[in-house]
Amino acid sequence: MSQRPSKLITASRAAELIQSNDMIVTGGFIGIGFAETLASAIEKRFLEEGEPNNLNLFYAAGQGDTKHRGLNHFGHQGMVKRVIGGHWGLAPTLGKLAIDNQIEAYNLPQGVICHMFRDIAAGKPGTLTTVGLHTFVDPRIEGGKINSRSTEDLVQLLDINDQECLLYKHFPLNIALLRGTTADRNGNISMEREALPLDSLAIAQAVKNCGGIVLVQIEQITDEHLLTPDRIRIPGVLVDHIILSTPKDHPQTFAEPFNPAYSGQVRSTAQQSGKTALDARKIIARRALMELKKNSIVNLGIGMPEMIATVAAEENKGDDFTLTVEPGGIGGQPASGLSFGAVSNAQAIIDQPAQFDFYDGGGLDQAFLGLAETCPEGHVNVSRFGTKLAGAGGFINITQNTQDVYFLGTFTSGKQQLEVINGTLKIITNGTLKKFKKNVQQITFNGNYAIECQQQVTFITERAVFKLTKNGLLLTEIAPGADLQTDILDQMEFIPLIDDNLSLMDARLFQDKPMHLEHPGSRSMTQMRSLMKNVLSRSEYPQPEQATKTTS
Repeated sequence: MSQRPSKLITASRAAELIQSNDMIVTGGFIGIGFAETLASAIEKRFLEEGEPNNLNLFYAAGQGDTKHRGLNHFGHQGMVKRVIGGHWGLAPTLGKLAIDNQIEAYNLPQGVICHMFRDIAAGKPGTLTTVGLHTFVDPRIEGGKINSRSTEDLVQLLDINDQECLLYKHFPLNIALLRGTTADRNGNISMEREALPLDSLAIAQAVKNCGGIVLVQIEQITDEHLLTPDRIRIPGVLVDHIILSTPKDHPQTFAEPFNPAYSGQVRSTAQQSGKTALDARKIIARRALMELKKNSIVNLGIGMPEMIATVAAEENKGDDFTLTVEPGGIGGQPASGLSFGAVSNAQAIIDQPAQFDFYDGGGLDQAFLGLAETCPEGHVNVSRFGTKLAGAGGFINITQNTQDVYFLGTFTSGKQQLEVINGTLKIITNGTLKKFKKNVQQITFNGNYAIECQQQVTFITERAVFKLTKNGLLLTEIAPGADLQTDILDQMEFIPLIDDNLSLMDARLFQDKPMHLEHPGSRSMTQMRSLMKNVLSRSEYPQPEQATKTTS
């Protein structure tokens, strides 16, 4: 019979160890690695006793299900006083407190926060990086502050060897809420059933070196691990207490109780059941797939870009490049939805801070991210929309440090109705909101800075493709069947530059059959002549912002 580990305590006892005003650090990515049992116990104690209160919360990746789980457990007035996070959209209860000016609230890049954990563990005075320059995180713009209540400057602009840098301020950490699979009597934690190790080691080291308490939620206990020592992801010397969870509060992701392909225990051989519908998402993903370079290392963002993996599988192109996701997965098939971050049949899974080391150093060849809104300068906002707070996540790290960046999204926001007929696209109804705006609400990506850094930036929608030039957005392609004036220019708040060589998007994108990308596409000469006649007849375009025909 196994000896009861001395570090084992109940979740309610763990909640009692947390004092009001403590700085709590949570690990997790959506639902992967999140200590749901511990968060629930802390919430229960607060609701019953009013303690702990005025907590400080610090986390890197978004953690939640947009409803009740994850960081939503902390979204009660009086429970937290300050939140510093990389992504907010999955925890709307916290987001509402921030928007209503009820708490101090900051949004910093996810990869920077991962490195802050590691740097705090090492006793460094701050985290120095170029990530965040010329975005809303830059102290010359917003400094990452979400509301007027957030007055402390956490980001400082420095000049190091004639280069602008940002210094992210460090602070003491009191409590770590982490998760693993198995703990032995000494508190050594393995993660054989977890989808990702994330930043667990860095958090545990940081909190321990700050003199804090490290709490780890686990599935099972054992006297002694039979695994090799390298399989221990959090050494017992860093662990103060372990908490045995129930299966309900320990799902592998917030979408799936357990998928052995995510933890490498089986190799998934399941084939995609049938092909996906030919809608706007698929057209965009197909066009993006045409940009993927052989043997490139790629990042796919959450949402629209996830579809690229599906389309690549349909076109038997999945082995032409290596997909990665920011929490640590390399190769394989990235999951989607509330399982995003997990990977089936991964080649390797590394710690999240190490993945961002690779990203920040320019290791990615191409990156495909979502497009919420943009403007003539090519700035992109994905982080804040009025009272809706999404947060940047890893977007800033990835977009600022990848040479070839692609932004994917439907041309308008909201419900739009399209028809694909005989290889052409017909726009029946546009969405209620325009994405191509005169000004973005927040700068998550700075187009001018991208040009200065000589990045190649492309915007892909279902009806048009744009390139970013030093003079602004340049329209380079439109969908066959789309009208340049009514379907594109009238749906924008500004008139873009128009390429002298404006062409039709590849007809194969709009045909409900395999594209056969190994063969060049063809375009109807009649379609091309009709298109150019439309482009050259622009006397009716708005003044003084008349459309300009130019070449990048």
